[in-house]
Amino acid sequence: MTRIPIALATMLAPSCSHAYDLMDAYKHARSNDPTISRFDAIKQAAREDVSLAHAPLLPRISANLNLIEKDWGETAFPVRHRHTRHRTQAITIDYRMFDISGHSRLSAAKSASRAQDATYEAALQQLATRVVTAYFEVLTNDDALAFAKANERVLDRQQEEASVRSKVGLATTADVLDARARHSTSIAAVITAEHLLADSREALSQITGKPVGRLKKLRELLPVDAPPPAYLKASVARAVAGNPSVLAARYNLESTEQGVATARAGDLPTIDAALSYKRTAAWTQTPTRSAHGNTQGRRRRSGFTIGLTLRVPIVSAVTQGSHVRRAIDQREAAQGSLELTRRRVVSDTLRYHRSVVAGVSKIAATKAEVESFKNAHHATQAGIEVGSRTIIDLLIVQQKLTRSLMDHSVARHQFILDKLLLKKADGSLGMEDLEAINLLLQ
Repeated sequence: MTRIPIALATMLAPSCSHAYDLMDAYKHARSNDPTISRFDAIKQAAREDVSLAHAPLLPRISANLNLIEKDWGETAFPVRHRHTRHRTQAITIDYRMFDISGHSRLSAAKSASRAQDATYEAALQQLATRVVTAYFEVLTNDDALAFAKANERVLDRQQEEASVRSKVGLATTADVLDARARHSTSIAAVITAEHLLADSREALSQITGKPVGRLKKLRELLPVDAPPPAYLKASVARAVAGNPSVLAARYNLESTEQGVATARAGDLPTIDAALSYKRTAAWTQTPTRSAHGNTQGRRRRSGFTIGLTLRVPIVSAVTQGSHVRRAIDQREAAQGSLELTRRRVVSDTLRYHRSVVAGVSKIAATKAEVESFKNAHHATQAGIEVGSRTIIDLLIVQQKLTRSLMDHSVARHQFILDKLLLKKADGSLGMEDLEAINLLLQ
């Protein structure tokens, strides 16, 4: 009789051909994911808002040139025609000396831009976890399909063996029927596993924008270590201080606080300083009956002008109050959003830390369970040979072994994913973490 460990080893043996790894998936996702493109565009737009808010506070230089020519005649006799020309050249430098509203508007735009930078960083970290989650989902479902196929082949052989043993009186009709039923169930399990694998491969393909080929899998020996006791406290501190989502919420709060200052400064005056240089010239030409034919006149003037302009906005008290109250409400909403984000990242940090700690024990437990059911499988086979066990006993052990193998596969993949999610929660997730996981693949 074929033993299940041999069948599973055959199914799960790695190929020597080149396989698609985690860094390949991430690089493709980084280039093709529309979510990242969207957040990048929003980030760039926020930076342009800073330039637009800064522009009114910068010195402005303007120049103009006017040229007017006029040809006209007098109705007195004799009729005389005159031709005049006026030319004006000017250059002006303006500077906003006092504008509280403008400066607070600029500060708000800078804080909003920093918020979008942090949001973009959070999106990159989210992309990394999405890629790893989708990648490991494919690996888990691929293992599930391999286990299901191996289980189906073993159950098929055991069904045939039950029929043979029944003919010679070593197995009952009930044993045969039960073996057939379990084999039919295993075929349905294979079909379900194939569908789940196809769905997970499609999900990964949607993130990367590329078709998914054969993926590298986790190697057998993994570094399975629980984080030290002091890690949790440091991780929570990092989450509160450096998680990109927390930073984005904090910068949004700063922006709304500046928005309150802008609204309150809406009825304050502004002062502009201006320095201008102006030069004018005028010519007049009048035809006459003298020997010279016409008379000409020319005037030129030039000079500098320095001035201050005080602008006092006249606004309705109702309108001004509404602007202030709206800005205050927006600030209160931003404060609530910041507090919710803080609580969420702290909760995520604690939850994933517990998952990592539990994952260490779970991997050890599922590994021990697999070994136990392998031994039980061998013992049951030996018991059938001596007549102390039945085919039904072997089929039950077979199903438990398959389930334990699947549980062990899930525990291994989930442990690596939980460690990554813990780093994302405390804001320390970086490219080196993805590269470290990639080194665990073969």
